[in-house]
Amino acid sequence: MAGGSFILPKPRPTGPPFFSRNQVANALHQVAVLLELKGANVFRVRSYQNASRMLGSLTEDLGELVASGEIFNMKGIGKGLGSALTQAISEGRWPDDWIDLHTNTPPGLIEMLGIPGLGPKRIKLMADELGVDSVARLKEAALNNEIAPMKGFGAKSQQRMLDGIELLSRFRARRRLDIGLRYGEAFQQRIAALDGVHRATLAGSARRRKDTIGDLDVVVAVDKDDHETVANAILNLPGIADVKGAGDSKISLILDTSIFDDSFTVGHIDSNVLDAIGGDDYEQLEASGTIDAQVRLVPKHVEPFTLAYFTGSKEHNIAMRQRAIDRGLRLNEFGLIPEDKAGELKGMDAAAYSLPAADEAAIYAHLDLAYVPPELREDMGEVEAAQNGALPDLIKNNHIRGALHNHTTLSDGEASLELMADTARKMGWNWLGIADHSPSLKIANGASAEDLLKQGQTIKQYNAEWANDGVDFRLFHGVESDILAGGKLDHPDDVLSQLDYVVASVHAMTKWRGRDELENTEELIRAIDHPATKVLGHPTGRILQGREGYEVDLFAVLEHMAEHNDEGRLKAIELNASPYRLDLDWRLCKHAKGLGVPVAINPDAHSIRGLSDVAYGVMTARKGWIEPHDTLNALSWAELHEQMHR
Repeated sequence: MAGGSFILPKPRPTGPPFFSRNQVANALHQVAVLLELKGANVFRVRSYQNASRMLGSLTEDLGELVASGEIFNMKGIGKGLGSALTQAISEGRWPDDWIDLHTNTPPGLIEMLGIPGLGPKRIKLMADELGVDSVARLKEAALNNEIAPMKGFGAKSQQRMLDGIELLSRFRARRRLDIGLRYGEAFQQRIAALDGVHRATLAGSARRRKDTIGDLDVVVAVDKDDHETVANAILNLPGIADVKGAGDSKISLILDTSIFDDSFTVGHIDSNVLDAIGGDDYEQLEASGTIDAQVRLVPKHVEPFTLAYFTGSKEHNIAMRQRAIDRGLRLNEFGLIPEDKAGELKGMDAAAYSLPAADEAAIYAHLDLAYVPPELREDMGEVEAAQNGALPDLIKNNHIRGALHNHTTLSDGEASLELMADTARKMGWNWLGIADHSPSLKIANGASAEDLLKQGQTIKQYNAEWANDGVDFRLFHGVESDILAGGKLDHPDDVLSQLDYVVASVHAMTKWRGRDELENTEELIRAIDHPATKVLGHPTGRILQGREGYEVDLFAVLEHMAEHNDEGRLKAIELNASPYRLDLDWRLCKHAKGLGVPVAINPDAHSIRGLSDVAYGVMTARKGWIEPHDTLNALSWAELHEQMHR
């Protein structure tokens, strides 16, 4: 339950059964953990653990097992536990001793359970011997070296606790775009499939495609007579860890990973990124994590206004409200209402006089604006552009014809050159770039010059065969070269000259983060100036929720790249599409566009699954006002070849 919520869920209003199988299994697990914190008999703890595991894998209907009394015949369920489960399932009341455990266990001890690798036995030991009763006190004790001398602990355990505290603080703040969307889309799809729901739409920062997401908002269009029925159906959906509040028009929930049809995995993560975000501890947090969600049920005629309001951003909404005020209108989550008609009326009463809107586009039209895509709603000039007919024609997934930054088994990739190429072709791409790591990055098994050139010969052979067979697909051969001291690249020029391109990237983060902005900027510019460099890879080196990037003046870097492009030399800046990076930041995408510096949306794929991460890059590019002609990805292989070798 690391990262999860230690709360006994509230009963369904439509029971019995008042709780789902998963909710009961989680409650049993929580009781077992809290009993350990209390120092209870080991056999009692184990009985709850075993019951939790058994119910978690149960295929029969738990409600029917309770109703028939068959629950008492199940292995590991004695008379006492069977009676407790029967009371919960049939009456919607958790046993008093379970409630007491949750109520009387110090909240600081429960908070400490979220630290990866820290279990209840060690927490109790530190509480008893050192008086550690909260995460803050644990951090203080570790920094004062009070934990390492304890029997069975040591310096490594003490440091791991400090690392876990830091990881937990990052994890609880916000979730990355890919994780937030995974929860949000699963929840939205389940709601949309319910009887009585006309439309369910994910709103908030997830809809605006922010790189991290705080919580989820879902706006649901439903007839007023169906509100209660739909609300109850939502409360009965799988994946709800707890209900924080439930009314006729708003439901606040905590979702957990049981919302997914398949078991939750984070997939392949390259070692450099995994180390930055917390390694196996991060995967443990994510696999047992939760996310808050709010559902708003509104009539169909109100839904466009509610959707626009809860999509945000706050700054965009303020700009839109001011525009409405200038026209004698009141814009809010209920409607676009003439002030002279609404008078002192509020909320839905005032909304009776709203101008009609079948969708969000109608709201913008009422305010003499073109429809603003959700990604652009950040008050970054989009309202003015919508007024002047200057909104960009944003890039879409179907504009992507290839990507340059991808790895194979020659360095630290999972898939062979052949498999990566075959997958790209099946995705409908016209070309694929292969850029394995260079030798200096030993953690990534960087390729030697000999092996790199041998790979190039294989690529030439495949390209020749495709040309002979009339296949409209090509491979480009490159390398992701580490940027070395003085801005040098990690292969001699006679090797680099035989490649199509170089993605020049910083990986020695300790060194680069320890220097000032000017020195880092100068070294990046030197690497960009090398004739073989066509792409600057993950420009700041940031790992979302893992580490900040190094200090660099990217405005100066982009202006220097613009000079190269003005003189006919291709210098593109990467938008690394890995959801762990999304580097270039979307704000700087817009600046690159304004300078005429091409953006290369690259998945930095280390597996065939990783190629699909390009979609997150497209989301970020759209947020950065990028159009197809602003990218290398929308070019055909022939057009890209001409740009590289002109």
